[in-house]
Amino acid sequence: MQKAAFPGSFDPVTFGHLNIIERAASIFDELVIVIAENRQKKYLFPAEERIAMVEELIKPWNNVSVAVCESLIVDFIKKRDIRLIVRGVRGMGDFSYEFEVSMMNKAQDANIETLFMATDPEYFVVRSSSIKELASFGGDVSSMVPPLVNEALKKKFG
Repeated sequence: MQKAAFPGSFDPVTFGHLNIIERAASIFDELVIVIAENRQKKYLFPAEERIAMVEELIKPWNNVSVAVCESLIVDFIKKRDIRLIVRGVRGMGDFSYEFEVSMMNKAQDANIETLFMATDPEYFVVRSSSIKELASFGGDVSSMVPPLVNEALKKKFG
C-alpha cells in the first residue's frame, strides 16, 4: 500500500491545493492532508476551521484524510508509516524553497522521499497569502477558492 502526505498550512485551502489533492489521490492508495500548526506562526484561520474546511472539501475522495501536525513533518509521517511527501510547486521560486525543505527532511531521515507536482497552469498564480490580502480589501477571490472558503473569508473580513 503506497501512502503519501501532503503537508501545508492550508490557510486557506485553494483550488490549487485541491488540484494537487485530486491528482495525488489518483496516484496513491492513501493520501493524508497534513495541516501544519506552528505555534510561532499567525494563521488567519485556526486549525479547527482549517480542518473542517479540508474535511468538507476532500469528501469526493475516500482515500484522502486530514490530520494536524504540531511537530516536525518527518517525525509526524514516520509515526504513520509514511515515506513520501507530496509538494505542489507553481514555479522555480516554489521549487527552490521546496527543494531546500526536502533536503532538510532528507537529512532528518534518509528514507523520506519528496515528490514535486507542478500545479496545472490555471492555478499557477493562486497563492494563499495573495488570496488573504485580496479578500481583506473586499476583492473577489471566488475563482481561486471553493465557495465554502470564499464564504469563510467574507466572514473573517466582514
